[in-house]
Amino acid sequence: MSSPTSSRGFIIALIATIIWSTTGPFISYLSKTYALPSLVLAFWRDLFVAFGMLVGLLAFSRGRFALDRKHWGFMIWYGFSLAVFNSMWTFSVQYNGAAVATVLAFSSPAMTAVLSRIIFKETFNGIKIISIALSFAGTILVSGAANPAAWKLNPLGIIFGLLTGLMFAVYNLQGKAAGDRHIDSWTALLYSFASATFFLFFFNLASDLFITKQPAFSNMLWLGSSLPGWGLLFFLGVAPTLGGFGLYTLSIRYLSPTVSNLVATLEPVFTAVWSYLFLSELMNGVQLGGSLLLLFGVLLLRVGDRN
Repeated sequence: MSSPTSSRGFIIALIATIIWSTTGPFISYLSKTYALPSLVLAFWRDLFVAFGMLVGLLAFSRGRFALDRKHWGFMIWYGFSLAVFNSMWTFSVQYNGAAVATVLAFSSPAMTAVLSRIIFKETFNGIKIISIALSFAGTILVSGAANPAAWKLNPLGIIFGLLTGLMFAVYNLQGKAAGDRHIDSWTALLYSFASATFFLFFFNLASDLFITKQPAFSNMLWLGSSLPGWGLLFFLGVAPTLGGFGLYTLSIRYLSPTVSNLVATLEPVFTAVWSYLFLSELMNGVQLGGSLLLLFGVLLLRVGDRN
């Protein structure tokens, strides 16, 4: 029988996952409705998250602004990884749609296991090997990579989707490293997103100078005077993104990180529902089958981590 504390943690983690699951459809809507460039969207999203954290800590916990000087280098690298992850995620949603992009991002647990083996010398058991194989097979089916024509029709979508999973794995490992350094989770959230915003500023500059060949930062105010567009973008940053991360962090106070992560694997299911209801995005049978394989692989991996 579960304790009231664990039940509370499960509910908080579930709410966080439901909130998180709306980010893909929001990004997809902004991309399709306003043709908002992916890097510009990622910049404003991270900036609004950092702004929301700044206001929140000023109002409720100013002591969490403190960060030891020895951690600044790590936090810069942490923010860089987050900036790359958010960029790849936004591109993946643009090219794949919200539902497929979310499922592809959940190839990250298998990638995390591989990176943990390389970096932390973590041992593999039978469950981990099976879960990695299932996740790999599921990712191929969802992305359509099993069909050679997909590489001709949507190669960038597949690449961005896989890179999203990889960078999410890197971000998770850095989250573990931040905990090992005893950096407060809210402090890490503030400075990682602030650092990511800094890097995304220069990502946009490089894109303008070397890819689009447009005047520097000409796209930064892409939404112009569109109040609905700016309002939706601001909401994306301070509600689904910040709210999801914040509630997920809170759930770990009541649950182990493994259990919280297990609840978070429900995100692709919720994203598929939101995408169908609001964007009319629907996976085909093969993609749904791949989703089940991927989620089952993640479930096995989480269960294996508990043993």
